[in-house]
Amino acid sequence: MLSTGFLLLAATASVYGAAVEPRATCATGQTVKNAACCALFPVLQDIQNDMFAGDTCGDAAHAALRVAFHDAIGFSKTQSSFGTGADGSIFLFAEQELTYGANLGIADAFNLEVPFIKKHNISVADFIQFAATISLTKCPGVLQPPFMMGRVDAKAAAPDGTVPEPFQTVDTILARMADAGLTAADTVALLASHSIAGADDVDPDLSGLPFDSTPSVFDTQFFVETQLRGTGFPGSSGNQGEVASGIAGEIRLQSDHLLARDTATACLWQANVNNQAHMAQTFQAAFAKMQNLGQKNLVDCSDVIPAPPSLPASAATAFFPAGLSHADIEQACATTAFPNLSTAPGAAVSLPQIVQAPLTQGDCDDDGEGKFSNFFLRFAN
Repeated sequence: MLSTGFLLLAATASVYGAAVEPRATCATGQTVKNAACCALFPVLQDIQNDMFAGDTCGDAAHAALRVAFHDAIGFSKTQSSFGTGADGSIFLFAEQELTYGANLGIADAFNLEVPFIKKHNISVADFIQFAATISLTKCPGVLQPPFMMGRVDAKAAAPDGTVPEPFQTVDTILARMADAGLTAADTVALLASHSIAGADDVDPDLSGLPFDSTPSVFDTQFFVETQLRGTGFPGSSGNQGEVASGIAGEIRLQSDHLLARDTATACLWQANVNNQAHMAQTFQAAFAKMQNLGQKNLVDCSDVIPAPPSLPASAATAFFPAGLSHADIEQACATTAFPNLSTAPGAAVSLPQIVQAPLTQGDCDDDGEGKFSNFFLRFAN
C-alpha cells in the first residue's frame, strides 16, 4: 500500500560482539525498525503542528480518542455483518454511520480529521487510530502507547448497534464488548479514557461537560468521582443515558454509574482508584487490543510515536473533591474497602466546560450529511 522506494536500509553492524538490529533511515532523517513506518512521519508532523496545534489534551485530542473506539468496535466474532473492526468505516460511510444514535457527536472528529486524511497516503483506518494514539501523547499520565500500521479500509458500513449506548444495562454492554473480543476487564480499562474526555450532546443544551474534575490529565479521578453519590445535574435532568453526578458541572453517564456498581465490574472499577500505575498499564494494553480489532498482518510502528508528558507526582494521588469525603462514596466492591483519600482544600466549585476546538466545527453535522461524506462514499466505492 505504501511506497518505500525512497528509503535507505541501514546495514547490520556489530558492536562489542552484539548484533545491532537493522533499521531503516527515512527520507526525513528518522530511523525506524520497519521502512513502511516512514510514511507516518509527515502525518505525525501535520497532526502535531496543525490538527492538534496548541491542544494540550483538550477538545481536539478528546475527539480523536473517542472516534477510535467508535470505529474499532464495529466488529463481531460471531457475525461478519458487524464490520471489520478498526477499518475506517465510520468516516468512509459517514453518511450512514453518523446517523446512528451512539455516534452522536462523532461529526466533531470527522470535521477535525477529514481535511488531514485527504492530504496523506495512508488508509483512513490507519489515520483514525494513529491520530488517537497521538492524542494520547498530549495527556500527562498516559504510558508510552504502541502503534500498529497496515489496516485495510472498509468496503461497507458497520451496522447500527455495534457501539454500546450509555443507557444500556451492564449485561448488554459487556455482551457486546465480549462479542467484539473484549473482556469485562478490558471494558473497564478502556473507560479510563473518560478521565480525558467530555460530553457534547448528552445534554442537548450543553457541550464540553467533563466526566471528572481533571479532564486534561490521565489520572484516576474519574474512578473516584463516579463512585460519589449523585446529587445533581450540570444542566437539565431527564436526558437519556445521564444520571446525577456528585460534583457541580460534571456529567455522569448512566453506563459509567452502573459499571462502577455492578457485581461483575465494581471491584475492577475500584481497583483503579489511587492506583495510577494499574490504570495506565491496563488501559495501554486494552487500547492496543481495541485498535487492532478485525485487522491482520499489521506492522509495528511504535517507534514513530512521541513520548507523552510525564505526570507530576502530586497529580498521581487521587483525592476527594472539596467538601466531600469517604462518607459520600457509594461502596460497591464487596471484597475490598474503598481507599482512604484526602479531601482537596477550599470550597466546592462548579467545574468549567471544556473549551471546544475550532477545527471540530465544519461541514459535517451529526445527521451524517455534508460534502465530505460524499467524498468518502466515492472513495470507498
